[in-house]
Amino acid sequence: MRSSWKDLLREWSIWAFAFGYFAAYIPYSSTTKAVSKGLLDGQDGPISGFSLLPLSVAASVVGMLIFITAMGWWKYATHSTIAGRSLPHPTQVTAVSGMLTAGIIVTTTLAYTFKGVSIVFVMLLMRGGVLIIAPVIDALTGRSTRWFSWVGLLLSLGALVVAFSEAWVSAPGDAKPYEITVVCAIDIVLYLSCYFFRLRFMSNKAKSDDNDANLRYFVEEQMIASPAMLLVLAVLGLLGPAVLDPGTPVGDIVQAVRWGFVDVWSNAAWPYVIFIGVCSQFTGIFGGLVLLDKRENTYSVPVNRCSSILAGVVATYVVYWTFDQREPSVYQLTGAAMIVTAILFLTIPPMMQKARAQRLTTANA
Repeated sequence: MRSSWKDLLREWSIWAFAFGYFAAYIPYSSTTKAVSKGLLDGQDGPISGFSLLPLSVAASVVGMLIFITAMGWWKYATHSTIAGRSLPHPTQVTAVSGMLTAGIIVTTTLAYTFKGVSIVFVMLLMRGGVLIIAPVIDALTGRSTRWFSWVGLLLSLGALVVAFSEAWVSAPGDAKPYEITVVCAIDIVLYLSCYFFRLRFMSNKAKSDDNDANLRYFVEEQMIASPAMLLVLAVLGLLGPAVLDPGTPVGDIVQAVRWGFVDVWSNAAWPYVIFIGVCSQFTGIFGGLVLLDKRENTYSVPVNRCSSILAGVVATYVVYWTFDQREPSVYQLTGAAMIVTAILFLTIPPMMQKARAQRLTTANA
């Protein structure tokens, strides 16, 4: 009986993690959008995406350390004895994967600060790209893909097509539903590139029946991601202004990062920036645990992506109701409805298969 309960908990754990991802993503994306547009009371003006990063990433580092310590998960990491003490450290693969995760953290936060694109649209764009990547990774790593995973994938991609169709059917004189700048496009390409290689590493080195191995990968990846990003930002913000002149694109970015370290405290929004970082860390924690599920990427990736897209719809309404901003369009809501249908396809058929297998086992006993 104990073994069956463990199997049941493991079977449903992906959905518990998906709910945690959903719950953290709503305040993360809505607060990022509000702060970057200067909508909060007491703000002196908008805070750029690069200025948000230093304090929010620092908060993510603290959140990561507290979470892994509270869960007692340091024991799963690879250890080496240094000066008589056993210390956790990543392997070469998890270190690289952690750097890729750092790239995902940065590009995700920046994505919600661009003008001209809503939370829902940019989320559909980024998530749709990862959904395309998922079956490619499964094919490259030799994982079989079940039929309901393909249905969930196709419905999720359909949601992306519906979101894009809003621009296709708009009249030439109408206001554009979104404007993708060059910087926004580069951000999305970098985001998708980081996810492609991260999923490849996960599929080769984790996503197994060995829960300890999955947790080892998770802990080692997390202990690199946010600290590495904070180190890069610190170098840019503290040393960059000495060698890069403001007024150039790179120089302006460096100045924005420096402002995030030195001058953010003068802005009334700094507590919200810390809040963004904490929520970002929890999206990374729960999102990573979803992706590490042993099932194929064509199953776990849509579960991960669906959770965030639905959170994006809720977050957009939060910003709309609270700050009188643009509400989600019919096209975006239709895409979200298709995502809900995808979730049903990812949930019900596996339940039916499991119940059928249990009946057969009982009948043959």
